[in-house]
Amino acid sequence: MSWLLSLPILLPLGAAILTCLLRKQRTASRWISIGGCLALLGAALWLLAEVWDQGLLAAQMGAWPAPFGITLVADLLSAIMVLITAITGLAVAVYALADIDARQEALGYHALFHVLLAGVCGAFLTGDLFNLYVWFEVMLIASFGLLVLGQSKAQLDGGIKYVALNLVSTVMLLTGIGLLYGLTGTLNLADLHLAVAVAENQGLLSVIAVLFIVAFGIKAALFPLFFWLPASYHTPAVAISAVFAGLLTKVGVYALIRMFTLVFTQDLAFTHGLLLVVAALTMITGVLGAAAQSEFRKVLSFHIVSQIGYMVLGLALYTPLALLGAVFYLVHHIIVKANLFLISGVARRLTGSFELGAIGGLYKSSPLLAALFLVPAFSLAGFPPLSGFWAKFLLIKASLETGAYVAAAVALAVGLLTVFSMTKIWAEAFWKPHPAGVAPRLAVLERRELLALLGPVLALAALTVTIGLAPEPFLALAERAADQLLDPTPYVRGVLAGAP
Repeated sequence: MSWLLSLPILLPLGAAILTCLLRKQRTASRWISIGGCLALLGAALWLLAEVWDQGLLAAQMGAWPAPFGITLVADLLSAIMVLITAITGLAVAVYALADIDARQEALGYHALFHVLLAGVCGAFLTGDLFNLYVWFEVMLIASFGLLVLGQSKAQLDGGIKYVALNLVSTVMLLTGIGLLYGLTGTLNLADLHLAVAVAENQGLLSVIAVLFIVAFGIKAALFPLFFWLPASYHTPAVAISAVFAGLLTKVGVYALIRMFTLVFTQDLAFTHGLLLVVAALTMITGVLGAAAQSEFRKVLSFHIVSQIGYMVLGLALYTPLALLGAVFYLVHHIIVKANLFLISGVARRLTGSFELGAIGGLYKSSPLLAALFLVPAFSLAGFPPLSGFWAKFLLIKASLETGAYVAAAVALAVGLLTVFSMTKIWAEAFWKPHPAGVAPRLAVLERRELLALLGPVLALAALTVTIGLAPEPFLALAERAADQLLDPTPYVRGVLAGAP
């Protein structure tokens, strides 16, 4: 099945090459971009169906046997993340038709966007630690190019902060990889699972685990390493902000989940205890930062930080219910957060600013947009019966079952403060009149522009409502993924089948 595992990487790369060659032909580039995302969605659905039916899929590139060659592997978590990447990518690609201008397209927006999608999918599908680093660098290069595409002062300032801290993460990651290879003699994730169990220096192994927490913690925007995110995510075009908000930090969370369920499980009291403290502090600092902001996308950026804490909380508790909650929360948050950023762009298009004090009147003049905002906003805050309620319910229940009462209290308090932040956006952008007396009606947008901007928002909102009202199939999928994480034996056997 090597061709099926390769498709989620090859299809975006192919679209990137074609859009780069045709970047001066705007219409052709747009159609290729949309077609590439549709093809990626089809391949992701196919991959998930195969993994659900057959179990783990693994392939050795170039016919080099594991653990010596490059391994691509998909379990349910990988397949789910590839699918949600494809859904987000398609939504953003459609939205970009009305959001990305001709100059940005000529500078290579479409090519960079698809390279980013390839990097994200590659990180989810790789079975080798060094190649995980490679895909992180692919993502870093593409995301930096997108971040500074407009070449404004704010973008360059945010881009420098973004790259500087991510380069620190790169150094930490390479250091950890080097030490882990020196200790075990392998970087294949399945082989590492076996090698660390018999490593002589378990103390050094715990030190290496901390290096990986720092390295992936920067990528995931964990406390206290998150400052690059709110300094940069509000600066590029909205379509770029949305794909960043939906996907980039989640790759860091995925890497933490993969490493600390497959490799670093020898000293749970230390490693996962540390993750528990970090998760609680991440939730608190993120939501307090959001409460202090008065710019639409800055509020949402700090909320990315606080919500990452919930996902890491599930990993730190390390029980079947907690990991189920973490996987479910990943899917829920990618959809909701990308949608909120897309809505912020529509609000800015209608009112003229992202500053909450300078806008208003959206509820009266654009009730459809107001209703669409309430769906992801309430879901983010954890209102029933939306997807966010089930995600938070699972994690709080898991916290109480394991006796982590402080973590449960923090999760509940952060949920209340999230309601406060969403209420602030509602009161300023939607409820109060526009300070300049503007009536920000959707009718001022052209038909094609309206469809491109609201179509993805409607689709993502419908998906959020669907997950909330009919959570059973999604919970069953997440539960099976969590079971695979807790029992890595099939993963190891599948990857190392036929290995010497």
